[in-house]
Amino acid sequence: MLNPEFEIQLIAVLVAMACAVPGVYLVLRRMSMVTDAITHTILLGIVIGFFIVKDLNSPVLILGATIIGVMTVWVSELLSDTRLMVEESAIGIVYPLFFSIAVILISRYAGSAHLDTDSVLLGELAFAPFNRYTVNGVDIGAKGLYTSGFLLLLNLIFVGVFFKELKLVIFDPALATIIGFSPAIIHYALMSVVSVTIVGSFEAVGSVLVIAFMIGPPATAYLLTNDLKRMILYSMAIGSFSGIIGFRLAMLLDVSIPGSMAVVVGFVFMLAVLFAPKRGLVSTLLLRAKQRKTYHQLALLWHVYQHEHTDRANVENHISTISKHLNWEQSKIDRIVASLVQDGKLQVRDGMLYNMLDASELEAFLFDE
Repeated sequence: MLNPEFEIQLIAVLVAMACAVPGVYLVLRRMSMVTDAITHTILLGIVIGFFIVKDLNSPVLILGATIIGVMTVWVSELLSDTRLMVEESAIGIVYPLFFSIAVILISRYAGSAHLDTDSVLLGELAFAPFNRYTVNGVDIGAKGLYTSGFLLLLNLIFVGVFFKELKLVIFDPALATIIGFSPAIIHYALMSVVSVTIVGSFEAVGSVLVIAFMIGPPATAYLLTNDLKRMILYSMAIGSFSGIIGFRLAMLLDVSIPGSMAVVVGFVFMLAVLFAPKRGLVSTLLLRAKQRKTYHQLALLWHVYQHEHTDRANVENHISTISKHLNWEQSKIDRIVASLVQDGKLQVRDGMLYNMLDASELEAFLFDE
């Protein structure tokens, strides 16, 4: 038997990677909230499957949950296609409807059975090592390890086989139709994979953590790269990192393990929002500051260039008067002049500004920046 703490972390890593793979496509298709809807509406499929087989361990429950998960997406799209409401509003109608029907069925017809919303929707990762597989009386490990490992393998095979088709459907569904395959088939195949992943994962980690792992890491990876393959790999790595660090943090603070992992997912996303190399807020602010500096440098250089061979050069290009012509503060002029002199683009002699670049070099400076 493996160490329970190691099993918990391994299950979290496998679930995080399994959820991140289809989650990338949900983020790219702007369908993140579909995950939240499916994690609740599949309760209806589980309830119906239970009524059919009277066994909570039957694979029929997974089949029913998968069908209802796909139906959630299908009905939501039917409503949004009417143009009477946007897709978010359609999800907001279908999701409570299916979930409420399931709750009513449970309270009305399954009161004596061990089936309730807490046991179906909420998992606790700390208890995952106690739910074990035994073969001929031999303990071969926690069920969560096998379930999450199977889900990860299933998702990797699906994405590997249909990588080009998924990419084409996401970025250019019209071209996909012209080429000859139906975007709807790929779309609902993806939704089926999402539903199976959610059903297989939330028993071990809980619905909240499934949502966090399926959306948080891909959303973070989206800020870090424009390459689809890298986005998938980054998502898996970020999810794994969040699972391990979240577990360590939960042990340190003696708090909920899934809650701690979800917090780490959110914290990592916020770091990406702030410090992502190209899309982060800090990078954007630095880029805008650089663009403002370049604009001011070009404006000053072009002013000097335009007037240096005119009769008014001694007035227009003198450092003490140029602020009036450009309508800039003198401190700003001094700062920009100092930066241009340091870069070798401008000279100052006897208070006069002399441009060191010709027209072609000015143009090159503009486009290089």
